[in-house]
Amino acid sequence: MGAESAYLHGTSPAEQGRLSLLNRLMNEAAMRELAIAKGDLIIDFGCGLGQLSLDMARAAGTRLVGIERSEEQLARAERHALLDLRLGDVSDPPLRDHEWGSFDLAHARFVLEHVREPLEVVRHMVRAVRPGGRIVLQDDDHDVFRCWPEPAGFTPLWKAFQRSYDRLGCDPYIGRRLVSLLHDAGAAPVRSTWIYFGSCAAEPKWPGFVENIHSQLAGAREAMIEGGLLGSAEIDAALVAFREWAHRPEAAIWYSICWAEGARR
Repeated sequence: MGAESAYLHGTSPAEQGRLSLLNRLMNEAAMRELAIAKGDLIIDFGCGLGQLSLDMARAAGTRLVGIERSEEQLARAERHALLDLRLGDVSDPPLRDHEWGSFDLAHARFVLEHVREPLEVVRHMVRAVRPGGRIVLQDDDHDVFRCWPEPAGFTPLWKAFQRSYDRLGCDPYIGRRLVSLLHDAGAAPVRSTWIYFGSCAAEPKWPGFVENIHSQLAGAREAMIEGGLLGSAEIDAALVAFREWAHRPEAAIWYSICWAEGARR
């Protein structure tokens, strides 16, 4: 995502592990919503480790083009004959002239929240697909996240985490804007929905959800401290409280990922 992005979470081995976990928790539901048809030509903007990219490519039975700006991500990405992974920036996609307007589906997940000009990226996505082709956006609106009963110190920690996006010129609430972005980019919005991404302590996947949130917040610790958003003692105490809270039998995480789909006119 290059000069036009500021990825809060970094590309450390710990972050790569968190992203792999995220894929395991989310991809099945995402694939149900995507409803990919055999033969679809797909481009994945910000493909990361390529795990969802490979799921999409297998469903289509065609070679998928994935764009990723991080060399570290690409070095650890899935390797498969169905993946054409390219180092590049979603704000300036490395596509050949004949590839523009050729795809059936352009997809981006958790990308727009980390770029300073999201509309520019969506315009590229619209241009990449054929007339009638699909553009699918999945992203966060961090304001809808809830833990209940609320762990001690969690509200100021979560607010500081959200404000760390603002300091980078990014938008932690981009999810609510996805339909508007499709419209402003010249696409015809088709539908919007949620992908539920919550859990409770009784569920087998609960430890994964807890680890994802804890790792995300811990990974933003230095950014929150350097930005004067919350002190180190408050952050550390809240993270400990969150771990302890996760063992409560009534603990629950309530969250959903925003989803918007459009078509090229």
